[in-house]
Amino acid sequence: MKPYLVGIDLGTSNTVVAYAAPGEDGIALLPIDQLVAPGEVAARPLLPSLRYHPAPGELSRDDLQLPWVAADVAGVEPVVVGGLARELGAQVPGRLVASAKSWLSHAGVDRSAPILPWGAGDDVAKVSPVAASASYLAHVRAAWNARFPDAPLERQEVVLTVPASFDEGARALTLEAARLAQLPALRLLEEPQAACYDWLFRHRATLAAELEATRLILVCDVGGGTTDFTLIRVAVEEGEPRLTRIGVGDHLMLGGDNMDLALAHVVEARLGVAEGKLTAARFSQLLQRCRGAKEQLLGPAARERTTVTLLGAGSRLVGGARSVELARDEVEHLIVDGFLPRGGADQRPARRRAGIVEFGLPYPADPAITRHLAAFLERHAAASREALGADAPEAPELPVPDTVLLNGGVFRSHALSERLQHVLGGWRGQALRLLHNDDPDVAVARGAVAYALVRAGQGPRIGGGAPRSYFLVIEGDGPSRRGVCVLPRGTEEAVEVHLPERSFALKLGQPVQFHLVSSAADTPHQAGDLVDIAGDDFVRLPPIATVIPAAGSGTVDVPVRIVATMTEVGTLDMHCVSIAEPARRWLLAFQLRGDGAAQAETVAALPPRFADAVEAVERVFGSRSHDLSGKEVRQLRGQLDHLLGKRESWDVPLLRALFDVLWERVRRRRRSAEHERLWLNLAGYCLRPGLGYPLDDWRVEQLWTLFGQGIQYVRERQNWSEWWTLWRRAAGGLGAAEQLLVLQAAGEQLEADDAARRARQPLGTRGSLEDLVRLAASLERVEVEHRIEIGEWLIERLQRPAEKHNAWWAVGRIGAREPLYGSAHNVVPADVATRWLDAILALDWKRIEPAAFAAAQIARMTGDRSRDLPAELRDEVARRLAAINAPPSWTAMVREVVVLEEAEKWRAFGEALPPGLQLLDH
Repeated sequence: MKPYLVGIDLGTSNTVVAYAAPGEDGIALLPIDQLVAPGEVAARPLLPSLRYHPAPGELSRDDLQLPWVAADVAGVEPVVVGGLARELGAQVPGRLVASAKSWLSHAGVDRSAPILPWGAGDDVAKVSPVAASASYLAHVRAAWNARFPDAPLERQEVVLTVPASFDEGARALTLEAARLAQLPALRLLEEPQAACYDWLFRHRATLAAELEATRLILVCDVGGGTTDFTLIRVAVEEGEPRLTRIGVGDHLMLGGDNMDLALAHVVEARLGVAEGKLTAARFSQLLQRCRGAKEQLLGPAARERTTVTLLGAGSRLVGGARSVELARDEVEHLIVDGFLPRGGADQRPARRRAGIVEFGLPYPADPAITRHLAAFLERHAAASREALGADAPEAPELPVPDTVLLNGGVFRSHALSERLQHVLGGWRGQALRLLHNDDPDVAVARGAVAYALVRAGQGPRIGGGAPRSYFLVIEGDGPSRRGVCVLPRGTEEAVEVHLPERSFALKLGQPVQFHLVSSAADTPHQAGDLVDIAGDDFVRLPPIATVIPAAGSGTVDVPVRIVATMTEVGTLDMHCVSIAEPARRWLLAFQLRGDGAAQAETVAALPPRFADAVEAVERVFGSRSHDLSGKEVRQLRGQLDHLLGKRESWDVPLLRALFDVLWERVRRRRRSAEHERLWLNLAGYCLRPGLGYPLDDWRVEQLWTLFGQGIQYVRERQNWSEWWTLWRRAAGGLGAAEQLLVLQAAGEQLEADDAARRARQPLGTRGSLEDLVRLAASLERVEVEHRIEIGEWLIERLQRPAEKHNAWWAVGRIGAREPLYGSAHNVVPADVATRWLDAILALDWKRIEPAAFAAAQIARMTGDRSRDLPAELRDEVARRLAAINAPPSWTAMVREVVVLEEAEKWRAFGEALPPGLQLLDH
């Protein structure tokens, strides 16, 4: 029996399922059974993508009865998913898991860690964004299987939609969620394409006539958590329209959630809360109520006014309720003018130092969707002009598509859809054709099914033909740069491109990088063409770096041929196929999405005398042992400075290349105490901060094999100092388990030193207190309980009269509101940080300068009310900083959400970062 064709829209706000029965081309929606009230089950077309974690005794077993029995894939019992979760979350603060899909794309947290509900108390069970997403898919699977017991969902042909702007990490996590929900075999489809497929399917009988005058479609998809832009070219061939996607926007965490937040902030200010600002849990409750108010005031049957009521807390649940009345006009002004403002086509998103953070999610600094849209259209101006042809404006103005398709629940509001059409029409100079979307809430799920039908030969397919040609860079010794064409412009998706006339040597067993360039020029190229890529038409893309393991130890060169494919979700898959054994293949996947200008990078050439530097390292750490004195060994650092420039100027590519040279010679570090000390110093310096460059995870993984070995010259105090410094510098690349082992080792020595001091005995030789404390403070991935323990120990010690004060830096690092590389969910709780800050405020900051920056780190404003300290306390820190004439940037980070400047990053890390290193700003 043929399978059902099933489309699942795993949305930020709602999850929707559509399907086509075997042999049919009609598309139906799956009514999803869910709890809508305690003990009441109803089938609804939308499953709110929400989880509610009830308190013990809040709901009975009968209240939670569903038509099936299944354990929660996230491991929380009891749990409510869907409609009732929304109702309960609007009444009880702090127990609602929302916007899990947005969290999947937030690299500033550990997305596999139990962090949701964000900011909830310790008495509330938490789940990861991946597990929450899996629970919605598992609920859908159970509802489907209850309705179609003879055709279980896991055996059907399933298409799952994702934002077009999702990066590879977010897509991989979405697939992991599907696997946890026991839906391992499915296809991914971009949501804007799905919306377009839905429109094409509904107009399949009159498609040629409907698109006769269309040359370029803009799909603008504004959902609950993301905004997606896609451009689709329409060309008429033999009387039939041919559609090709030619542009995809960057990831924008901007949508209905942001509109709800803006409204909630307005209501919060009017509530007159005694404490000035609601807690994260109560603000979450207010947010749900504002979402309902927005839908009532801006929906199809809009009211003139509505009331938002926030219940009291604790025993004053009813008596402490507060209400605010909202009018439709003011909400329209706030939402429409705030998110879709009028403006010229030349306006671009504001570039502020930081974006908005709420509930731990980093939203764009500029909420104006229209300005982001203008930037997107400018980025794809050349392709748009080509698609529009004679319809393109003659002046060098922004080429605006002639047709628009609006999708997403946001556009159920007539005011929002009308405003966007008006702005686009103003840019173009005439109204755009509107492809009517009769139900934006379900169009993506229906379109996923339509896509599956198209794959079966029913209807036109949207081609993702490569809009550019791609070339693999051939590194040579001469001045010219050449590349081999691996994918010609116009290649359709899923078509394998072979390069039979070209062979390459693939290195196994060591780090390697592959570089691509792209060109949108009209010059025709064939696969395998060798071309000069030095012109302005060629844009360098981010490299892929990998280590392909060899069968045995060491490295080996394997002759291979290249096979390339453009996938359906916008990546270039390139296989290296062994010539001797064609069954052996190695996959190299390049991410091709995003702003080409932003992603393009210039590969830094190594200094001209790098080969001489390698020889100098070889002389000290090479296979041939030279009879070198300790002084000659120490001179290697000076030689490297002479050959490569001052160490402070070494950029990341040079540092990592030098680390790789040192790692190849790691076994010879034990020739003498001087050898070991120098190797540890150079290796740590070259690998700092353990992340931020291709293959750093692999390098730290190799380095970790040394930890269990320890050092050779255990009586050399300076060697221990370099040992601990090495692990502090590489800490950012270590996982939580490895960091805990490092902390335990450092803690044992700190305890031993404390015991020796109490017994008035000589201290051990295993490193200084400062080395150990700085290391412990740098371990951001260990559980927060351990970090609190370190901080408490430090503060107690630092308050002793005879103690040095340099370690206040470590207190600031441990209590910082914004981690430098760790997950934002693992920061020290605000109440603990407040206690630490009180101790720092009691100090004389003019005499103890490190205390001032520690206070700035602990009081730093993130915008996340679950992490930020009370406003009055931050104001006190800002006043104290001004009184000692601290740098203005210190005060700024306490008063507003800003990105750290280089000087502050230097202070926060404890040493300078490599020039040019780009770390993620959380």
